[in-house]
Formats: sequence, C-alpha cells, structure tokens
Amino acid sequence: MDWLKELLKKAGIEEAKVDEIVGNINKELPKYFIPKDKYNEVNEAKKQLESDIKERDKQLKDLGDKVKGNEELEKQVKELQETNKRAAVDYEAKIKNITLDNAIRLALKDNKAKYDDLLMSKFDREKLRIKDDGSIEGLDEQIKFLKEGYKDLFEQPLGGQTPNNTGDNPDGGELKQVADTIRQNLGF
Repeated sequence: MDWLKELLKKAGIEEAKVDEIVGNINKELPKYFIPKDKYNEVNEAKKQLESDIKERDKQLKDLGDKVKGNEELEKQVKELQETNKRAAVDYEAKIKNITLDNAIRLALKDNKAKYDDLLMSKFDREKLRIKDDGSIEGLDEQIKFLKEGYKDLFEQPLGGQTPNNTGDNPDGGELKQVADTIRQNLGF
C-alpha cells in the first residue's frame, strides 16, 4: 500500500501516524473486500461460461436451420439441446458454489476464524439459500453453530485488565542498586 502511504504523507500526516493508519487498514481491509486475484478468477470463469453458452446457442440455431426434414439431424439437434441444458445447469451450480464460497469465507473472516479452510467443509450447503438481494439465508445460524461447537478454531477476545502501576522504582529499582554496588566494590 505504498500509494496510500504517499497520499497520506502528501496530506501532511506524520510518518508514525501514516504507518499506524496503513497497519489498521491492512488488518481490517480483508474483512470487507475480496482479493483482486479471487475476483479476477471468478470473473474469468463467469465470462468463459457465458461465452460457452452463447456458442452452444449459436450452434443449435445454425443446426436447427439446416435440419428441417432430416430425422438424423433433428436427433443431433435434440442431443445438443440437452447438452446445452446440462451446461446451463452446470453454469448455475458453479455460480452458486462460487457465491456460497465467497460468502462463507467472508463470514468466517468476520467471525475471526483461525482456520477458515478447515471450517469451510463444516457448512451444510443444502441449508444455505441465496436470496434475491444476494444475502445468504441460513449462514448466520451455521456460523453460530460452528462457533459453539468449534470454539478453539475461532479467536477468543482477550479479557482481563491493565495492570496497575505500583510506583515501585520506575527507573530500575533493585537491579540498578545491585549494579551500583558492584561498580563501587570493583572500583569503577
């Protein structure tokens, strides 16, 4: 995030404050954003699948125009139509899996899972449903169940309190006195 550091420095923010801001951003950013490589991977898969569907539709249309009156070609057209339907179903399944994977990973990060790859397999995908608004129905319930059943696989908030300053020798106390005594005895 060198570009962000430069922008903050140009805005007149001190170097130490810039490092603190960038550190906080680096810590929080993965919770809310999908890494660019994951986005590119999903986007390329989507483009490829859409291209495949368009190509199959074109082949079916061309073949349908040529077929009229020929039973063997009509059979081939029907086979291609079935193949096209299966490809469309596969496409929808892949998109659903990608959407669920991304939602599950994001939910695990938000809930501070230590080993999200291990926990991914614990989700019952049959109980998850993608709503029209893109949210995932049933995800919160499964996260709650996992947090209860696998507590050790999630970061626990640290408790306790800050120790009180007892006021005893903030400059080194007994250790400094021992060092001074040794110096005096050795003649330093």
